[in-house]
Amino acid sequence: MDRATLERIADDLEAGRAPTLATADFPVFSAEASAGNPHGGPKALDAIAASLTAADAPTFRRALRALDEGDLAWLGFKVVYDPAAAVGNVDNEVTKKYGEQGSADGEPLVFFCNDAKEIVASREPSARDVFQMKDVTRGPSMHNEQFDGLTWVSMPLFDQVRVVLLGASDAAAEVAALADHVGFHVVAVDYDPAYLNEERFPAAERVLLHGGNFDELANLSGDAGDYVCVLTRGHMFDPEGCVWAVQAGARYIGMMGCAGKNSTVHDLVIGAGVTEEDWGRIKRPIGLKFGAKTPAELAIAIVAELVDVRYRDRYSQEARDRHEASLGR
Repeated sequence: MDRATLERIADDLEAGRAPTLATADFPVFSAEASAGNPHGGPKALDAIAASLTAADAPTFRRALRALDEGDLAWLGFKVVYDPAAAVGNVDNEVTKKYGEQGSADGEPLVFFCNDAKEIVASREPSARDVFQMKDVTRGPSMHNEQFDGLTWVSMPLFDQVRVVLLGASDAAAEVAALADHVGFHVVAVDYDPAYLNEERFPAAERVLLHGGNFDELANLSGDAGDYVCVLTRGHMFDPEGCVWAVQAGARYIGMMGCAGKNSTVHDLVIGAGVTEEDWGRIKRPIGLKFGAKTPAELAIAIVAELVDVRYRDRYSQEARDRHEASLGR
């Protein structure tokens, strides 16, 4: 989420100007993101923009503070497509009861919600609204379809975790698609454009190395927050990938391959100056264990592990225990 965009909107509202909300800044309303959903899209964003008043400025100011503080928070949107149905919702026989009131009103709304369940909005929400506002923290739009007449979407106010795929193998192509789908920023790296191309990696940032090898990998900037998946084709450049990831101080490093191959990679990586302690940080084989064999199955195993690492990075043990208890497991 761009800070300047939020500040501009808040300034416009405080000055009595009508703000412009563009799908480039709020891509959850883009035609691509809302494909197949008749209640979303650019027209829904236009309706929300038209509904904003000076009373909404504190919501955007709170979002700005969350950005500055690195808070795990979201800017959420109530999208109304049938006002009468939105306010007339009744409880069903299965879910928790929220009384006789549906949504507080049949108007669109922008709100702030963080993982601590702090909500900021220009109007008082109903109990049923609060339930769905809180659910954006499981988002971007958990249970958005539960009640008639309205839907809910959200934009995270924190950076995506970057997943660096070293190698444009078939497994990497499957990982790229699935990791993008669950909210990671994916970077795919290889030297061969026959494998590293838009058709195979349409949603990923692509870094093409030159020279027919991974020598230029040393010029790629890494970050301590990166999750690195070493998936080079034929495992040819796995040692170089492991060395780069360790030297970059990546938060997570995983490598695909069998014990015999990984033993050889171990010797080459240690020979390049990596310590045994750092070698021990490399998850091998990469991914959760459940019998995955095909590239698509391996991608499920790998991305499931990435999601689990991200979950543990973002939430304390206490918070995870509460979540597990709420699920009854």
